[in-house]
Amino acid sequence: MVFSHGLGGTKNAYSHLLGSLASHGVVVIAPEHRDGSAPLSCIHEKRGSASRHVEYRSISHRQSPEVEKARDEQLKIRLWELGLVHEALLKIDRGEPLTNLLSEGSADASGHLAMFASSLDVHTAGSISWAGHSFGAASIVQFVKSVFYHKAQSAVSSHQRLFDPSTSSQVAHQITPSSAVYLLDLWCLPLLSEHTRWLRDLPLPSYSAEGPGGRNITAILSEAFFKWEKNLMELKRTISEDPSLDTPLNKSHPAPYIFYPVSSAHLSQSDFGILFPWLTKRVLKAQDPARTLRLNTRAILEVMRRNGIEVANTSSVDMEQATSDGHIPQGQLGQDLSILKGDGSVPGWIALDLATSSGHVDEAANERTSENADPMDAVVQGEMTKTLSG
Repeated sequence: MVFSHGLGGTKNAYSHLLGSLASHGVVVIAPEHRDGSAPLSCIHEKRGSASRHVEYRSISHRQSPEVEKARDEQLKIRLWELGLVHEALLKIDRGEPLTNLLSEGSADASGHLAMFASSLDVHTAGSISWAGHSFGAASIVQFVKSVFYHKAQSAVSSHQRLFDPSTSSQVAHQITPSSAVYLLDLWCLPLLSEHTRWLRDLPLPSYSAEGPGGRNITAILSEAFFKWEKNLMELKRTISEDPSLDTPLNKSHPAPYIFYPVSSAHLSQSDFGILFPWLTKRVLKAQDPARTLRLNTRAILEVMRRNGIEVANTSSVDMEQATSDGHIPQGQLGQDLSILKGDGSVPGWIALDLATSSGHVDEAANERTSENADPMDAVVQGEMTKTLSG
């Protein structure tokens, strides 16, 4: 899995979620983007060139031509970097040496990577999963579409390509209808640029004739993003079989998975809630950040299983499988049959569908959700991460 971070995020900001996935056998790569979205990114000295820093770029979160241009510039960098990550993964699996590694102290970084030689399933078409949070989720949508539709042409001269791989490139071979995407709090504004609208109106690769439809598309929202009505509708269009329609529907394909955990904030998808539980509760009105991340992990792993990806089973503790006396047995593993049902059997885990905003639970469960600040400003919480990191 390749995971793209959001605004104010870094390569280390999602260690709980990504470490949990790794503990089940998923090799996860979390690049740090140098587009000005990280609090501070360091480009180290190499072959005589001096090291330099990429500072955080403060850009409005409201749509305008200037904002569209700035976000397009950031996306160009992000998509290029995701392509470089793919190239590096192929080299690592082939055992080829990488010359631009940073050695920390006396550690031999190339030696650490050698253990993955001939062990990564990265050459099979569609074998790599793509995931991201917020701006990172938007980056993933733009990346897989840009690669999959690299032959598509737009009749409008103002339309642009932010990433244009060649037909013979390895990444064009990798992105197929079976490529799975996992979108955490997809922030849709970067996808609305007039220059890339032609791509926005095309469906994700899994909706092609030979694809599985929504079965390998998973969108997990925070409650804050669920309450952000405009973004929610745009998200549903993005992951539907025809994003060009005003009303998102899936008539010919299975629907995607859409969930949100109650009383969760935008930053609940990252390590923020684990590191700052008091601040998360008092300021963001979010509860139990560790459970939110466990639910997210469970859903991602179960979607992987149902799409034929071999991962370890989930523990009874994570599945909250209590006996009649309330005891949860330790050390037991099993398939997580309940997490994708969406029938209310997992408390505080709400399933949504494309047609409506209601969840498949009783009204009382919805009433227990917390009140949040204006959902329109939920993405601005990334600025809080940047401030605290600084």
